[in-house]
Amino acid sequence: MLVAAIDVGTNSTRLLVAEVSREGILRPVLTDLATTRLGQGIQGGRLLQVAMDRTLAAIVDFVVRAERAGAGKIVLAATSAVRDAANRDQFINAVRSATGRELMVLPGPEEARLSYLGVTSALGDVGGALVIDIGGGSTEFIWRRAGKTRLASINAGAVRMTEVGYDGGQINNAIGDIMQDVLLDNPGEVIGVGGTVTTLAAMAQGMRRYDPRKIHGFRLATARVDELYRLLSSLTIEERRQLPGLQPQRADIIPAGARILSTILHGLARESILVSEADILHGLIMDIAGTGGKLSQ
Repeated sequence: MLVAAIDVGTNSTRLLVAEVSREGILRPVLTDLATTRLGQGIQGGRLLQVAMDRTLAAIVDFVVRAERAGAGKIVLAATSAVRDAANRDQFINAVRSATGRELMVLPGPEEARLSYLGVTSALGDVGGALVIDIGGGSTEFIWRRAGKTRLASINAGAVRMTEVGYDGGQINNAIGDIMQDVLLDNPGEVIGVGGTVTTLAAMAQGMRRYDPRKIHGFRLATARVDELYRLLSSLTIEERRQLPGLQPQRADIIPAGARILSTILHGLARESILVSEADILHGLIMDIAGTGGKLSQ
């Protein structure tokens, strides 16, 4: 089965076309990313027309390419920026008109569940692990308590925190209650997904060219996150764009993302985080394919 998923996020719009075998093995066929910044002006509560226009163009392009690749099923899913927007219906209708397809708006807990499913597709049974997904508009926490999966989504993402002129107090206030819940359950491994975490992993390795094989399974030290945060905070946006491993379009929001990750790791008293390249896109693929399968690199 060849299936496709398009993740319409706060900072970027991403495509994954993958082949899923009867045994539930996922093999990526086509991937792409466009930095569309749909969450521009997110604190205003409405999606800006210019942001909707560029995001819609990327969605149309990705749908066409997925169809040409032969995807039998295509799912379009939106997260924090659309979820919180007062004019979300305007954007949903525009997507329907342009593509003939429905844009599914994921509630925070469902976004967290799919991220968890994506991680398990790549890493297997993560047992008592805590999965953290730092996105543009929100951060998701997924862990286990008494045999049940706990899901939480908070409005503290790299774009949102950048736009409000974040500081440590704001981030602590946003995630404090969730951190207390997590600490009570004493999770095992801490696994990170999403653009902030994978970008910091690439920067820690000084990558001139992004290599997902070196990102997936990389252990990112808390001390290295702190070092990168201090470096990023000391540079201008133009200077950051020259750093190996950092996608230039992410240069303005990466300090906030790094601060969120650092706050979480210190709050949990963890020395490192395990990075997963597989995330919500893989979870969407597994969900629509009807299998809890595994990822083939």
